[in-house]
Amino acid sequence: MEHGRSRRKTPEPEKCRDPYLRCAFHGAAQTALGVAGSALLAHSPQGCEYLVNNAFAWQACDYMEVITLCTKLCVDEIVHGGEELLERTILEAKDLPISALFVLSACGPEIVGDDIVAVCETLQPELKFRLIPIECAGFRGSQYDGIDIALDAMLKHLVNRSGEKIPNSVCLIAPHANANPTWIADLDWVKGVLAQMGIRVVATLTHRTPLAELEHAASAEASLLLSHDAGQKAADHLSAAHGIEQVCGGIPLPIGMTNTERWLTALGERFDAQKTAESMVVEGERMAMATCRRKWPMARFFYRTPAAIVADATVGIPLVRFVTEDMEMTPDLVALYTSQRSVRDLLERELDDLDLAPTVVYGTDVYRTRQALAETKPKVVFGSTIERHASEGLGVSHVVEVVKMMRQFRMIDREYFGYTGILDLFECVQNEWTMAWRSREKRYEARW
Repeated sequence: MEHGRSRRKTPEPEKCRDPYLRCAFHGAAQTALGVAGSALLAHSPQGCEYLVNNAFAWQACDYMEVITLCTKLCVDEIVHGGEELLERTILEAKDLPISALFVLSACGPEIVGDDIVAVCETLQPELKFRLIPIECAGFRGSQYDGIDIALDAMLKHLVNRSGEKIPNSVCLIAPHANANPTWIADLDWVKGVLAQMGIRVVATLTHRTPLAELEHAASAEASLLLSHDAGQKAADHLSAAHGIEQVCGGIPLPIGMTNTERWLTALGERFDAQKTAESMVVEGERMAMATCRRKWPMARFFYRTPAAIVADATVGIPLVRFVTEDMEMTPDLVALYTSQRSVRDLLERELDDLDLAPTVVYGTDVYRTRQALAETKPKVVFGSTIERHASEGLGVSHVVEVVKMMRQFRMIDREYFGYTGILDLFECVQNEWTMAWRSREKRYEARW
């Protein structure tokens, strides 16, 4: 019994009611599946294989070329350990025509104490391909933590320490940590820009990346991070271990007029390609303006309209300036999936520069998003299909689905980066504005 003594209550951890992000196992699978000519072995129950399948689609893998395996752990392995089953599965795969096998561990085997690193080290002499263990149980964090874990394993196991630097070269980092459902178009735009500036891409971490590219990543002169949500640890490692300078750090990714100009200018200055960068800016702005004059987008009807942005930091932070300057709306709410210090610093600098003071929610979940929408009462939301449902009954007139949309299917990749990306975003706004005029009650029937 406790008399005359106050009981100290342990503060409750911050609750997450319905997260936007998947677990670390999913993020690690996304990263490993970006290595061409390899296979992935999930040391997990078969339910976790669903996360691998989802990552398979996100990397746009060809099912005729990429192999995934699973140990399909059951009760005995989860209680008594599954190292024997893991050994047997790896040996059964020894004749596969691959250059590397990534072994990913899920929550169950890590809790029971399976040592996948020791198993891989023991079996490596018997195999022709490389074994890369990645300890990425889902409880280690979000999918962005999983991407960082997998990139760390790849850099430490695969990248050669020796090798001369290649002048005017870069290593691209984490292009897949991007909520644009067709992010591959963003990556292609970046590669096109680099080619025009005469900059060589030594390795991409990761998307259709041959193992040989990964091994020579240290020969890059600079690194270029293509996400605000994941990959910064990889850029820091490349800098510390291999002397690779990070470029375009600390500025938003090239979404919208100003962000694109700023990003291209910084890239041109670093690689002595200022004239090429200036030419790309002039031509890009001319193309975007000429297209808008001919197509008449409805952006003018949203002047000073209160808006909300709910997205990852990679798309969400650059959208703040796009919504403010290019759409001439007023952002009243910015809700981001992540909450790292680098994300907070970057967003705060953007808001100070634009003289904005919206409500900001870091590490949001669906419940907190709905609460914030109810409090700020925006008329337009830039987000996903989730916000379309979460904003019902709150007076939101338009939900522009630009990230992780579920009710739309896209066969063709479409970028948000660069000047064509601006037109793609305008098109999303235009289509949402048009669809809002359709009656929800009256049904139209064809008469022919």
